[in-house]
Amino acid sequence: MKQLETTEQFNQLKNEDYVIFLFTAGWCPDCRVIEPVLPEIEQEFPAYTFVEVNRDNFIEICQEHDIFGIPSFLAFHQGQEAGRFVSKDRKTKEEITEFIEGLPA
Repeated sequence: MKQLETTEQFNQLKNEDYVIFLFTAGWCPDCRVIEPVLPEIEQEFPAYTFVEVNRDNFIEICQEHDIFGIPSFLAFHQGQEAGRFVSKDRKTKEEITEFIEGLPA
């Protein structure tokens, strides 16, 4: 999974075809729980570019996009928000997969 490095990179990536941003942080226990399944999810959905966003490094992006809980997922398609799975709750592989499958093609 790519790691977001700059706000400019975020703005560039969200304009691509299919991008899913994962908002996370090193101190977040619920984020660590889903880490082992993320490579499997990436393989299941090769049409998407997955990008990890450390919320502590990009708090302004979180504020702009109403990301108040982590782990959270924000999907974009050609600059438009395509879907969001945003909450402070722990997420399962099944819930994440269901979210991605529900995104507009």
